[in-house]
Amino acid sequence: MKTIGLISANYISGEFGEITDRRTLASIPYGGRYRLIDFALSNMANAGISTVGVISPYNSGSLIDHIGKGKPWGFGSKVGGIFILPGSVYGVSISGNRFLLRDFIANRQYFERDDADYILISGSSDVYNMDYRPLIEHHHEIGSPITVVYRKMEESTGYRGFFVDTNETGFVTKMVTKSTGPCKYFMDCFVIDRKYLLDFIEWFAPLEYMDIMDIVSENLNSIEVNTFEFDGYLGKVSNINDYMRVSKDFLNKEVRKEIFNEDRNIYTKVQDEAPVHFTNTANVKNSIVSAGCIIEGQVENSIIFRSTHIGKGAEIKDSIIMQHGEIGEDVELANVICDKYVEITEGTKISGDRDPIIIGRDKKL
Repeated sequence: MKTIGLISANYISGEFGEITDRRTLASIPYGGRYRLIDFALSNMANAGISTVGVISPYNSGSLIDHIGKGKPWGFGSKVGGIFILPGSVYGVSISGNRFLLRDFIANRQYFERDDADYILISGSSDVYNMDYRPLIEHHHEIGSPITVVYRKMEESTGYRGFFVDTNETGFVTKMVTKSTGPCKYFMDCFVIDRKYLLDFIEWFAPLEYMDIMDIVSENLNSIEVNTFEFDGYLGKVSNINDYMRVSKDFLNKEVRKEIFNEDRNIYTKVQDEAPVHFTNTANVKNSIVSAGCIIEGQVENSIIFRSTHIGKGAEIKDSIIMQHGEIGEDVELANVICDKYVEITEGTKISGDRDPIIIGRDKKL
């Protein structure tokens, strides 16, 4: 049951403001020291998948810099490895879509040159820690060409993408983009037989502008699709409010415990820093503060990334301050997201309302 991986990172959204001006959605910083794509890469690595392709968008500089040769995830060996694959210049802009057929056609050689039985395909912007091995075993045992992963939800409101209906044996009978009440939400993750994918590319090549899951949903009468349930934490990141919510979920001890499962580590690019320095004026509550920071003020319900300075008398609440932030004395921030290298000068007061206020990289206010 040899399996290779494919991570789709070639999708965009205009709902992240300046946060995605210089980076892809997949490379948005998360949790004080990670990037969103770290979870997709780590899930693959922890399942023993040694060959992984990443379909990258046109603005992939930050993503490529972060992944490098894949060494932090164990992809730096002579067998297999990490492959950065070119994506369509325009990518996928329709909200909820992740798997543009055109990207698969363009990278057909990646599928042809390997002798793997299966390909495990996932998106790159969701936060979860999943053991993929039972999924692959289930796919092998059932024998259907495609197995999609779903998460049961009590309410579908706020989720974008596909919801699946199944029969009593777990096969998909319908895929829809809208649902009400309890539902089965497709997690942008599926296993497909490698040879079947090559055939799929041939059959539907004229529809290259479509998402693979759109094609599957319209051809369920001829495509057999099985399902696999995931019952753990799923942090869905589709817009800036999702990002803030999922980031604050990280402050929950139970969520952190599940995400950082002792049997399945989450890996990232290593950046060594000095320990955090808390002065005698610092007051930190329910927050994550990363290495290299100097904290002189108050931090509450917030995430502070590496090498950030919070000045004396500053009050940071319900906010995210990314790497190398400089927050001056007596600054007040509430429901604010500061990108890297932001400087907020002494006495400045900024407060978001329903939506967080975004301050772009290198800004000085």
